[in-house]
Amino acid sequence: MKKINGITDVFFDLDHTLWDFEKNSALTFKKIFELNTIEVGLNDFLEKYIPINFKYWKLYREERIKKEDLRFARLNETFQTLNLSVEDGMIRKLSDDYIKYLSTFNFLIEDTTSILQYLKSKYKLHIITNGFNEVQYKKMDRSNITPYFETITNSEIAGVKKPNPKIFNFALNLAKTKPKQSIMIGDSLEADIEGALNIGMDAIFFSQDTTRLNGKIKGVSKLIELKQFL
Repeated sequence: MKKINGITDVFFDLDHTLWDFEKNSALTFKKIFELNTIEVGLNDFLEKYIPINFKYWKLYREERIKKEDLRFARLNETFQTLNLSVEDGMIRKLSDDYIKYLSTFNFLIEDTTSILQYLKSKYKLHIITNGFNEVQYKKMDRSNITPYFETITNSEIAGVKKPNPKIFNFALNLAKTKPKQSIMIGDSLEADIEGALNIGMDAIFFSQDTTRLNGKIKGVSKLIELKQFL
């Protein structure tokens, strides 16, 4: 692979890219179900929850639902799909407990620390995330990756979500850099890759399945493979 020249600033997504959301989320649900005596098989729950959560996050990115609606509806619909009767008050408590305990589990994607150490000596590193303000900083602090980053932009601070160009421009201004000098690395083709490319940034897609790129977009299946480009 040919190295990408002219880059001074590298922007990362957080969840699913550096912070192992699926693993940490599963451990959080295990904990809060035990705390609240919810009798449901964890694997059965996650099988239904993961695609439902993805659906509601897409609506949230598109500004079609509010944060509070996302947090309640994704759990409510999952329990309904499982034919499990859970009162609204308990769903709200579970929603609050999920946010409370999510950042207490801090597994990182394989090679996160080593690739950040490698890149830190060559570039200024930054975060652009759609995650909730009250939990993203805790995730980074408790997983010990905050010191690697010059700036952290989240959608609640920027007022819009990826792939809206405003959040990328907000992050670039905060980093005091330009699109042509910057590259975005993330796991969402729509939010991270297309969002970055649309404002003139370069981008690298991080996914276990890079076959669907058809050679048009740069991609890696492991973070350590970023060394091929940077």
